[in-house]
Amino acid sequence: MRDAYHEELDSIGEGLVEMARLVGSAIGRATTAILDADLKLAESVIAADAKVDDLQRDLEERAVALLARQQPVATDLRIVVTSLRMSADLERSGDLAQHVAKLARLRFPDTAVPRDLHATILEMGQLAQRLMAKAGEVIITKDVDLALQLEQDDDAMDLLHRALFQHLMDDRWKHGIETAVDVTLLGRYYERFADHAVSVAKRVVYLVTGEHADDLTQGEGRSGGDGDA
Repeated sequence: MRDAYHEELDSIGEGLVEMARLVGSAIGRATTAILDADLKLAESVIAADAKVDDLQRDLEERAVALLARQQPVATDLRIVVTSLRMSADLERSGDLAQHVAKLARLRFPDTAVPRDLHATILEMGQLAQRLMAKAGEVIITKDVDLALQLEQDDDAMDLLHRALFQHLMDDRWKHGIETAVDVTLLGRYYERFADHAVSVAKRVVYLVTGEHADDLTQGEGRSGGDGDA
């Protein structure tokens, strides 16, 4: 019974890794779709989100069943509860990738992104994909140091998001209000996607240590380390 129980716990972890892989791929493909005005690719991203939703529902059902049957305590309880929360983060990430693809579909055959912002949006998309790949690695390895790095990596996304807004507020903006709204939404989608990747990593920290990531970094700051206070 215990072997089957731990196999089920491992299976839940594998489901999370698969979700991270799928949503990371989705944000990369959605970025290509919006920059290239690729309707077929956008539609494929939109349709593929159903698989992420199915995985999330399946994982949730299995986790709840484990709670009911096994009544886990201590570390095992943290694994189940934290897995539920991570699956929610990953499902929302998939929704955000779908939002990018839906915007590409809405503006087809035109592109929602002006040519002078292509490089910024491309960089945001690539960074979002890298952050989610690292979050998936953290789920596999349970590497606390790597998990804590994600928040620092996310600073780059915040800088890109800020640069996007500065461009929008520039007096030389010539692309109109509708495009400004599109770009504003895109920036928000990528920023939130990155936030969910960071959230997944923070939940792994809690799973492994029993402490919240913010408490760990604050402790390092008080002791003279490099953590954020």
